[in-house]
Formats: sequence, C-alpha cells, structure tokens
Amino acid sequence: MINQKSKILVVEDDKPVRNLITTTLETQDYKYIVAENGAQAILAATSHNPDIILLDLGLPDMDGIEIIKKVRSWSMLPIIVISARSEDMDKINALDAGADDYLTKPFSVAELLARLRTTYRRLQHMSGAMEEPSQSYFINGDLKIDYPSATVTVKNQEIHLMPLEYSLICLLAKNVGKVLTHRFILDKVWTNAIESDMSSLRVYMASLRKKLGTGDNKEQYIQTHVGIGYRMVKM
Repeated sequence: MINQKSKILVVEDDKPVRNLITTTLETQDYKYIVAENGAQAILAATSHNPDIILLDLGLPDMDGIEIIKKVRSWSMLPIIVISARSEDMDKINALDAGADDYLTKPFSVAELLARLRTTYRRLQHMSGAMEEPSQSYFINGDLKIDYPSATVTVKNQEIHLMPLEYSLICLLAKNVGKVLTHRFILDKVWTNAIESDMSSLRVYMASLRKKLGTGDNKEQYIQTHVGIGYRMVKM
C-alpha cells in the first residue's frame, strides 16, 4: 500500500503544474523526485527506483509515449499519465504503450491522490493481496487466464495487460455470462470511484477489447450493453 516511504517520480515540464503536484505529495508525506524532460525521466527511473511515475506526455525533448515504451522495456513499475490530451484515442495509445492510468488536465488534488491509491490497490490485486480465485485458471473459448501467474493468453499467445485491465478481465470472467453494470464494475475495480472514472472505464474496455481480439472479432469476448454495462460472452 502506498505510504510515507513511497517514492514518486514526477515528470512535468510545466512549472505551475509541477509545483501543484509536488506540493500535494509533500503535504501527504510522500517522497518525490522531479524530472523536467524525457532524458531526466529515464535517468531518474533507472537510478532512483521510484514506486510510481506521474508522467506528462508533452515534454520538450520527447513524447511521453516514447518514455512509457522505454520504461516498459525493463520495468513494470506503475505509470500514471497526466496530460491535457483528452481524446479517447490519446488515452488508448497511452494504455497500449503500457500506462496504468490516465488523468486529464485540469485535475483536482483529490483526484490525483485517489489515482495514486487506486493504482496501488490494483497492484495488490495482481500480487495476490486481494481475494484469490477458487480455481487456478479460467478458460473461455481461446481465452485463458492463469491466476497464479497473472497471465492472459488468447490462442496460446500471451497478451500484455496493465493491472487495471487484468482486474477488469478477472471480474468479467468471474461473472461470465452476466451483465455487470458500470457502477458495479467501478465499485469493484476502482474501489473509490469518482465521476471521471466512467469515461475511463469506456477507454479501458476499448483497450482490453483491442488486445483480446483480432480482425473482425474484437468484441467476441466482451459485449457492451449500452447505458447499462458489460458482459463477458460464454464461448
């Protein structure tokens, strides 16, 4: 669980935003490191071993997506994007690159702290700190979830999921064939859901579908019930 000893790497070139973030972390007794560009971010991530990265995408020397990919080549440490880019495709691209969460500017202090807490809860879920499934694996058609190793495969090919995506697919699998409402999913996966998480849920589901499916079969496992929620189809 995130605590006073957690170290946050703040990657932000906009001074007022950077000051807001660091002041917030300081008042909550978090340790932090600051990087103002991509080169500093990569160096800090490799040398200071932070517990989580707060990453702006629009940096002066390189795009944040490139930083995500570089970090993901050697580490699975949590990355929360903080960006003024608010289009769904921007969010999906960041998630596909390996981001764990996406916070759109402008944001409130309460939302920033909630994202930090939620990210660490999801990591606890993956490490087995939360309730373990009663079986070691789940199979639905070509989809297989191996719970002990926290891996997901489709047609025997492993797909890379972020912690939140993994939590979502596990929840759907546990309730295969049932329609889960938006609120139920948010309460189970986000724990302390806030208003903006509804749009985030849509983005994460789109990213999850893209990773699970190929060609014309992107929605073969997850079905949308407009205005209600989502259901994993029993294959």
